[in-house]
Amino acid sequence: MQITLKQGGRTATVDTMGGELTSYRDERGLEYIWQGDPASWTGRNPILFPIVGKLRGGTVLALGKECRMPQHGLARRREFTLVEHGENWAVLEQREGPDTLEAYPFPYLLRVRQELKETGFTTTATIHNTGTEDLPFCLGAHTAFRCPQRPGESFGDYVLVFDQTERLPALLPTEDGLLPHEKIMPCLDGTDTLTLDYAVFDRVDTLTYEGLRSQGVSLRHRTGGHGVHVDFTGWPMLAFWTPPGKHAPFLCIEPWHGCAAYEDETGRFEDKPYAVLLRPGEEWSLGYSVTTL
Repeated sequence: MQITLKQGGRTATVDTMGGELTSYRDERGLEYIWQGDPASWTGRNPILFPIVGKLRGGTVLALGKECRMPQHGLARRREFTLVEHGENWAVLEQREGPDTLEAYPFPYLLRVRQELKETGFTTTATIHNTGTEDLPFCLGAHTAFRCPQRPGESFGDYVLVFDQTERLPALLPTEDGLLPHEKIMPCLDGTDTLTLDYAVFDRVDTLTYEGLRSQGVSLRHRTGGHGVHVDFTGWPMLAFWTPPGKHAPFLCIEPWHGCAAYEDETGRFEDKPYAVLLRPGEEWSLGYSVTTL
């Protein structure tokens, strides 16, 4: 089921499949979210839970229990239930089921609030531990923004501009989608700006950053200035991705609280970087916001 949100002259669409916001249009009808295409990537804006990225060998031990999950977890491939909504917001929930308990043997309640603003939208996820033992999980966003946004523009006309000057290398995945500590690429060396180039993503697949000073980044046209700003306050990692070799007209901006498995991980979920261990009856929330420029 799809739910339409309205705020002034702006509209958004929320889908109960995956609980994601699949469309955001401004007053002119300009679409900001990639609408999916089997030729490159059918996704749009998935919610990543209870893992981010890939597991080593597809498996991990969580409090002694074996978990087997595909890349980015289970939530994005399951239906949510619409529990309440207003003109410009909707709250959806997903609970465990026989399918999730087989792969991830923990009860949970994942609540997602999608809210349309006058100049953008916010997405907030709340995880509630409904079980009787600790709940280990990671959380991530994967919003695909159309890039370029307007006719006559190219992907290379756009830049990523961080809120602050940064000095960080990017972590690069292996061919198996894991993270080695030594595989890095210097690209933020006393600058706040990265120019987009398909050749970079053809070579490295994903640019992942840990420990950024900035809490926000803009994807914008280098001369026109139009685009989006993503506030990822509270998220310890940030990734950028577009499918290698496809030259697809979108870029994913991905705040992460967790990441793909490192090659030398212990194999225990609770040892994964930025994994949350939630006690029975507790809740944990984190969100991000998008503003159009």
